[in-house]
Amino acid sequence: MRFLEVDGLGQVSRIGLGTWQFGSREWGYGSDYAGGGAGAIVRRALELGVTLFDTAEVYGFGKSERILTEALGERRGEVVVASKVFPIAPFPPLVRRSFEGSAGRLQLDTIPLYQVHQANPVVPDSVTMRGMGELLDAGKIGAAGVSNYSLQRWRQADLALGRPVVSNQVQFSLATAGPLEDLVPFAEREDRMVMAYSPLAQGLLGGKYTVDHRPGGVRAMNPLFGTENLRRVEPLLATLREVADAHDVEPAQVALAWLLALPRVVAIPGASSVEQLEFNVAAADLDLAADELAALTAAARAFTAVGALPTLVERVRERLGV
Repeated sequence: MRFLEVDGLGQVSRIGLGTWQFGSREWGYGSDYAGGGAGAIVRRALELGVTLFDTAEVYGFGKSERILTEALGERRGEVVVASKVFPIAPFPPLVRRSFEGSAGRLQLDTIPLYQVHQANPVVPDSVTMRGMGELLDAGKIGAAGVSNYSLQRWRQADLALGRPVVSNQVQFSLATAGPLEDLVPFAEREDRMVMAYSPLAQGLLGGKYTVDHRPGGVRAMNPLFGTENLRRVEPLLATLREVADAHDVEPAQVALAWLLALPRVVAIPGASSVEQLEFNVAAADLDLAADELAALTAAARAFTAVGALPTLVERVRERLGV
């Protein structure tokens, strides 16, 4: 496993574990999975050196945090647990209340990394970060982060907090490579961390889906898997397959290795089984040549998807009528 040194967090594994799926019915996970599969995945992750576990209060409306807590057991204080406040009305008292709810479900006195899940379009960061700063000053959180923030809002959050906002968790993969242009250079320059969620674009970068073989289930609602995007992404997938064949690995592992070759980037793929977790973690040991990285980057920049997939936050806001 490879690690990244992050202020306030110490060493963070370059491959983490995203737990959005834990307790989430839309991905087909039920109580049997929560009591069995999730625990086995987390235990194996610990054995393989994974130290970063990402969750949020809105993932399964608290279920993800509870499942992760049970799976980590007594080791939950040894790792970097990252959770998020959902910023419907992110005034300081409500930020503290959300923290208390997450801390209770996680059974932690201090949450190592606490993030603002989405930039509120109405409430400025000068308000939101006042609550985050109070938690930092009280030692309730180890570091403050944000999620789904533009570079401009990240900088504004920095100014509002009066100290570094150490991380920004964003959708980032070869198929959604926008952060490559601004967030990654900022993170490298300022010693911050970019956390890449959906690093495999919900399986698109595995290379098995084509115009003639489209996915079902929740993926069918993702515009990335529409006929036009599957046609457009084929040159990128062809490059992935070529590099994968050269290393005798799978395209998805190359996609993860490309992210980890970037400075100050960690990836937090989900895992539905121990085997999938091991598959993901193995990518941390894959070294790509400079020309391979350049070819992948060029293919990523050349791919432009049509349509847009609503973020989790947008779907929750719609469900809540916000």
